[in-house]
Order: sequence, then C-alpha cells, then structure tokens
Amino acid sequence: MARPKGDSPVFKRSYLTADRVLDYMVGHGTAETEPQRALRAATDGLPNSGMRSSPEAAQLLRFLVEAIGAKRAIEVGTFTGYGALAIALGLAKGGKLITCDTDARVDLARKAWEAAGVADRIELRTGPAVATLDKLIAAGEAGTFDFAFIDADKPNYANYYERCLALLRPRGIVAVDNVLWGGSVVDENGDRGESTVAIKAFNDALAKDDRVTIAMLAVGDGLTLACKRSSLS
Repeated sequence: MARPKGDSPVFKRSYLTADRVLDYMVGHGTAETEPQRALRAATDGLPNSGMRSSPEAAQLLRFLVEAIGAKRAIEVGTFTGYGALAIALGLAKGGKLITCDTDARVDLARKAWEAAGVADRIELRTGPAVATLDKLIAAGEAGTFDFAFIDADKPNYANYYERCLALLRPRGIVAVDNVLWGGSVVDENGDRGESTVAIKAFNDALAKDDRVTIAMLAVGDGLTLACKRSSLS
C-alpha cells in the first residue's frame, strides 16, 4: 500500500493490516474509553487528521506505561491529545505527563482529558520541543523519566531522541512513531522528501545504537520501542 505524494503519512491504522482484521484488533485489543473514541472522531474531522495515532498504537502506549509502572512521562508532539490521553490513562498514581508542541489543538485536547478525568496528570508546554527538553535536562531532571513518546516533525527526530534518552532512567522506554512512513523507507525510487530522508537516517542510526535494546513493530505507521540499557546513566 503506497501513500500519496506529499510529506505526511495517511496511515491512522496498522500498516498493511486488512480492514476486517484491524476491526477485530481494535474491538478486542484496545479497551478504548468513550473520551478516547470521541476525541478520535473529532480528530478525524480535521484536514490533518492523519497525524493522529491509531487506536491500537495508542493502546500499546498505555500498556507499556502501565506495565513498567511509569510515573513520569514525556511526549513530543501533542496535536489533539489522543496519544497523551492514552499515556495518562496508564500512569501510576500521582503520575505526570509533560507533553510539548508548538501548535497543539488545546481545545480538543483539554476537553478529552477532562472528560477522562486525567487533566491533572497532563502538563502541556507550548513551544519548540528541543527547548523544552533542554530546559528539563538543565534543571537536573536527566535520568528521572520512565517513558517517552516521540511523534512530531521528522527532521528533528534525532534531536528529540537524544534528549529523551538522556532524560530516561535506566530501563526506561522511548517509543518513536511513523518509522515506516507509509512504506517509503523501503521504496528506493519513491518519496525523497525531507521527512522521508530524516526517518530513514534515524532508523539506520537507531538500529546501531548500543545504548538501547530496540523492537520495531508494524503497529500504526510503524512504532519503534527503545529500552535504555541499565549500564547507562
């Protein structure tokens, strides 16, 4: 399945999964709440709705956060707050998510977070994410976060990843979205846009990064999980 020409993916579902199988996965494997469903529907009415995470990818984020007992999380790229909502739902008691974006749909996001009862767990920081992450590191918060999710502008993926890795504790997890980019990462004669080139370079570098243990999954538009090895600080 090829995506149309352009510089943003159209996948809001797991890559190359048949519709009937996908519907079964979502129906039996996501436990999507009503606020999540409402936010997904509202997001799908937007022109750039393809930026939303798929429900099965969001459920995986929630599962990972809950499984590792995460209390502190970071998200790079808020959009309408669908991913943030999934992460917040999985946080341990007293947990906090810092989500950062330059142009989040705050109206949709806050409405959904409040409806789900997790608004107090989410702090939205508006502005360039690199600056937000640098401020956290400068404040002495390196090594204090449990989980990070990167889903923002692709040319900055490497910058976001390095900072998130520094902020994570040993055995913390960073999840990186859109790593298959609609299949363009394996199409040598296809899209050569800035985002495609950046994702391919990022994937190549991450595959050789001995600071983490990785798993690339065909969930959504491709999701890579990287667990920070315990020998690092």
